[in-house]
Amino acid sequence: MARLLVVYALITAVPVIGLGIVLAGTFRKEADRRGLAEGRSEATLIAQVTIGPELDGRPLSAGVSAAEKADLDRVVRRAVAQGNVLRARVRDLAGRVVYSEDGSGFRGPVEDEVLDAAHGETVLSLTHLNADSDDEGPVGVASVEVYLPLVAGTPGHRVGVLELYLPYAPIARDVRAGLHSLYLDLALGLAVLYALLFAITVSVSRGLRRELSINAFLAHHDALTDLPNRALFLTRAREAVAHISSEGRPTAVAIIDLDHFKDINDTLGHQSGDELLTKLAHRVSANMRLGDTVARLGGDEFGLILRDVADAHQALARLREVIAAEVDVRGLSLSVAPSIGFVAVSDRDADVDTMLQHAEVAMYAAKTQHAGVLEYRPDLNHYDASSLGLVAELRHAISDGQLVLHYQPQASTATGRITALEALVRWEHPEHGLLAPDRFLPLAEQTDLIDTLTHWVLDAALSRIQYLTDRGLDVAVAVNVSARSIVRQDFAREVIEALERHDVPPERLIVEVTETALLIDPARAAEVLARLADAGVTVSLDDFGQGQTSLGYLSRLPVQELKIDRSFVTDMHENPAHAAIVRSIVDLGHNLAMRVVAEGIETEAVLDTLRDCGCDVAQGFFLARPMPADSLEAWLAATGKQSRR
Repeated sequence: MARLLVVYALITAVPVIGLGIVLAGTFRKEADRRGLAEGRSEATLIAQVTIGPELDGRPLSAGVSAAEKADLDRVVRRAVAQGNVLRARVRDLAGRVVYSEDGSGFRGPVEDEVLDAAHGETVLSLTHLNADSDDEGPVGVASVEVYLPLVAGTPGHRVGVLELYLPYAPIARDVRAGLHSLYLDLALGLAVLYALLFAITVSVSRGLRRELSINAFLAHHDALTDLPNRALFLTRAREAVAHISSEGRPTAVAIIDLDHFKDINDTLGHQSGDELLTKLAHRVSANMRLGDTVARLGGDEFGLILRDVADAHQALARLREVIAAEVDVRGLSLSVAPSIGFVAVSDRDADVDTMLQHAEVAMYAAKTQHAGVLEYRPDLNHYDASSLGLVAELRHAISDGQLVLHYQPQASTATGRITALEALVRWEHPEHGLLAPDRFLPLAEQTDLIDTLTHWVLDAALSRIQYLTDRGLDVAVAVNVSARSIVRQDFAREVIEALERHDVPPERLIVEVTETALLIDPARAAEVLARLADAGVTVSLDDFGQGQTSLGYLSRLPVQELKIDRSFVTDMHENPAHAAIVRSIVDLGHNLAMRVVAEGIETEAVLDTLRDCGCDVAQGFFLARPMPADSLEAWLAATGKQSRR
């Protein structure tokens, strides 16, 4: 860093020195101008006081009289002797020399400066004595050469031209004294400027380094607990597996889930839940060995990597006791019992994604069996065998055309017009019939298959919107995006390419992402959402109120829409607390210039209440249930609520 500062200091010095040279040249020119101005003043004074009074006012074309010559000799020679004048000549208005104190100049040509002076101008230049081509003798000292009109007799009556050579040395001494002071001031000013620029640069660079350090930290760490996030956890898990020694002990990867944590959130509020998570995170970190990793994977789920562990079950059992110990949260002693599933591997070629999936299966089995800590075994798959089997079939279901989209309309509370359609994926399974997304999406989200599924949903939804647009319907489509997809660097690019491929304007697409998904990797999620928003895509924060988004973080997100979680909307009339929460979210959204959507509307009374409190858009069974694409157009036509271009 010191080397970079030195290089920057040298580079910055170049323009400052250049500025100094330019200003010094300007000061020098100004000094020369001042020198000529002083010479002009002296010459004018000599002409008016010394030479002019010795002439009688006759034109000098006939020469000067003997008396005038004697008077001129007297005054000029005294001025020369005193060092005030180096040479003096008197010329007539035609430019011919009629008097020369030293006898020079009578045979020289008439110069333009003489004629200019004869017409009333004063001409000055810096030169040396005898520097003109018609002068005789060696070149002398620096002087100011002056040609000025000579007035005699009556005021303003020009009779000729006075040519003077004044010594420049006295003038130069006076000018140099001022110039030296200016140079000192200039050098001091530039030095101060350079020091200020350097200090500002150092300060700004420190701030930028601090900001970059914070951003780099947030890109790989959880915003709430400062623990590594899922991305960093996966990286460290791969590193741990890759460095397993053939003679060493195995590496264990564990998933921890806090039992009944949702009850704490619902009872005491999310702020208390966040405080509990933070304190538990610090407690677990303090009890980890050097080289091990604890990460927050999302919500109340944590991941552990135990390297070179002899007995992973025993180590995790001890850690479970540490987690289950009481925690003081706002004066209350709380305790949560974790369920821990883990997998231990000694093979450096083991697949980390498979390890995590197995650890999660073991965790769910531990939760179901109330076992506390459980190691993965193949026979545990029966706890989720059907779902795992569905996920295996899902890959073929996408390519075989078994997936369909149902659409649930969203209507303006003010006009009743349909403004958007939420695309909801369904699976027409050949054996199990129509499957809701909660049967296959949760496990699909933990594999790369979710990316393929999201791509299919996006293409199908945009194709339907293009179809409806061609028929004059003016509606947008909302597509739900998983946590895994929203943190992929290329996700925004894929969405933009899909819009271009289907020729759908970006404002016709709404990307819905949950608060929990944002908290998996906040920095990267915010970056992806920003690129979507910049492209014109509407970003909607789904299930708002159930996650842990801080207001500060929310205000920095490129979100244009808040979607109130249905759990607060459905029972608004029976639950005053939920009604108050809905009103607060509506006010919050509007204060942040966001559109507010309420889902889960099942009665007209709830719709009326939402309309009264200013909610913008409504969605729910009272308006319409999700319907297949072939039924959608007929429903829109039957209700007459569609917006047309």
